[in-house]
Amino acid sequence: MGLIKKIMVAVVIYAAFMLVLMPAKVVLALAPLPSQLQVSQVTGTIWQGQSELVKVGPRRLEQVSWSIRPMALFTGTLELDVMIGNRSTPVSGKAKLMLSPAGAQVEQLQFDAPHGFLLANTRLPFRTKTQGDISLVIPEGSQGKPWCETLSGKLFMNQTQVTNQFGEYPIGNVEFGLSCDNGQIKLTTDETKNSIDLAGDIIVGERNRLQVMAKIKPTDSQPDDLRNALGFLGQPDAEGYYPLRYNGVIPRF
Repeated sequence: MGLIKKIMVAVVIYAAFMLVLMPAKVVLALAPLPSQLQVSQVTGTIWQGQSELVKVGPRRLEQVSWSIRPMALFTGTLELDVMIGNRSTPVSGKAKLMLSPAGAQVEQLQFDAPHGFLLANTRLPFRTKTQGDISLVIPEGSQGKPWCETLSGKLFMNQTQVTNQFGEYPIGNVEFGLSCDNGQIKLTTDETKNSIDLAGDIIVGERNRLQVMAKIKPTDSQPDDLRNALGFLGQPDAEGYYPLRYNGVIPRF
């Protein structure tokens, strides 16, 4: 091997090592991050590192760590494992993410957070307040237009409690199935997946459009405030179900 080739190989090897060992905080300091995104107390490298605190607007994520799989880069895909928090933190989760020119994919996603994390400082109408937790499980999903190409999973609303100026509504636990419907995110539940006899679909479409097509039937197990409020939804059908409809924009959190 000639001297020039040896020098070129040495330079390539040196550059590769510098890239692998480059501190993540240096890269983040140089990167043009969105104004609402703050990443602090960063340790490790761009290949494997951790941030003690990530702020996305008013929302806080603690102990966010990542690990990039270098071999996947040879196929033109950025593949990384991401973890958020642990059992003692308010918000926790993990996922395998894959980014390529064809779009983004996610596998083995698990995410748990209280309602307060999702709502942040949003003021709900009628002085409404909510309590409880959500759990999101997505075995696999891929990016599409406007939202998804494929999607499978479940969303759990756990120990949900809603209060407003009209009363108290202990909703309890509600399970939604997740799927992709013509690029839109579809959530589906029925009477077997909740204790308030709620059944129907929620569609999340482009430009944050939200469509609710559901129904609810009064039962003795429902709290009095909820059962008494069903009359405001309209007239029941022949089976005693009240319509639950909405077609509008998701409130900006």
